[in-house]
Amino acid sequence: MPDGIKSGDFTVTTGALPGSRKVYVSGERHPDLKVPLREIGLTGGEPPVRVYDTSGPYTDPEAKIDIRQGLKRLREPWIKARGDVDEYEGRAPNPLDNGVHGAKRISFAPFPNAPHRVLRAKPGKAPTQIAYARAGIVTAEMEYIAVRENMGRKTAMKPASGGESFGASVPELITPEFVRDEVAKGRAIIPANINHPEAEPMIIGRNFLVKINANIGNSAISSSAAEEVDKMVWAIRWG
Repeated sequence: MPDGIKSGDFTVTTGALPGSRKVYVSGERHPDLKVPLREIGLTGGEPPVRVYDTSGPYTDPEAKIDIRQGLKRLREPWIKARGDVDEYEGRAPNPLDNGVHGAKRISFAPFPNAPHRVLRAKPGKAPTQIAYARAGIVTAEMEYIAVRENMGRKTAMKPASGGESFGASVPELITPEFVRDEVAKGRAIIPANINHPEAEPMIIGRNFLVKINANIGNSAISSSAAEEVDKMVWAIRWG
């Protein structure tokens, strides 16, 4: 059973989903990648099935979740290794950031335990996935996406053959180069803001798996940030 939210602190629901476990797959171009998959156990002696995992680190029993610390900055080394960003001091949080009531109804203070400098592009640089794609660069994010998109594809393609494509043109296996090409052509996007390096790379486009997003927004009157994060966690746990 998952561990639930505890009153008075900032823990949220964690733990593996029933009948499954989180596993990680490495890349070929970038062998240090740890691409998460959900491995579902089957009965009758059948081998387990691996599927796309949308649950983030919350279902990893090894992950330590504290929302005041923020999630692990997964993509930060990839971003800095490309050498096209600078760090600078962002502005300090202001009570008015919490709306017209200001500090009167602040529901969550700034993260004192996880200060981070802000990143911005160096002069003349464009640290975006579409810019890299159009320059012919296959990024670590693109390989990460390719590994995730291939979940069960070899098995699934056999019964799916001969159906209506509805304009899609999906290869038998998604490669990092296919991801780059689709982005470069403007047929897909990779949401990968350099100041959100904790975000696991995923792609949105007609030749890729469907994505559904979960939004979060807390109320200073009726809910805490921890409660709202826990609602989001349950949304992604159940897909």
